[in-house]
This record gives sequence, structure tokens and C-alpha cells, in this order.
Amino acid sequence: MGDLENLLLLDGEIFPMDNGYWVKFEAKTVETSETIPHGVRYSLTLHDKSNHRLIGYDNAHSFKPSSFRYGARKTTWDHIHKKEETFPYEFDCAGKLMEDFWNSVNYYLANH
Repeated sequence: MGDLENLLLLDGEIFPMDNGYWVKFEAKTVETSETIPHGVRYSLTLHDKSNHRLIGYDNAHSFKPSSFRYGARKTTWDHIHKKEETFPYEFDCAGKLMEDFWNSVNYYLANH
């Protein structure tokens, strides 16, 4: 089974973590488009015990970065939420997405 299939199988799963934190996965195949060229709509999130989202990797909506360092604007919707800030995310594949997300979760939990 490939990484994409593994991600899709996690759709709707919630994983309790230490100290009341929890992780939720949402992933569905969609028709490819300019904004979702890889054909997967996803949302991977870490929440605290009060249900506040602390980290989120998703492409469920468009976003407007606060500034662009380069003149060209990318039209894909992939991005990362870190508390109140949003950053672009370069989606490579489902396996890398899950690896990047878990690395962010582990880093956050180790430092808070």
C-alpha cells in the first residue's frame, strides 16, 4: 500500500496524545484543479485539551500570505497554520506531508 492510500485510510481518525493534546486527520481524493493539482484535499491538525488548533497542514481553503518575497504568486492552497500564523507549504507527496506534520507535532510537544 502506498503513502497516498495510507493517508486516505486515516480520514476521520483522531489520535489522543499526552497531556490532553490530540491529532485529527482528514483526507479525501478530489478532482485535480489549479489549486489542488495533486488531487487530495487534506487537513492534518494538532489541538490542545481546549480544542484550540495549534498546528494544521491543509489545503481546505485559500489563504493570503502576509508578504511575498518573490514576484510570482503560487496558486495552490497548501499551507501550514502555526497558532495564528499561516505559511505556504510545498506539497510533494502524501508520505512527505505526513512526515512533515508529525515532525512539527513532535517538535511542538517537546517544546511546550
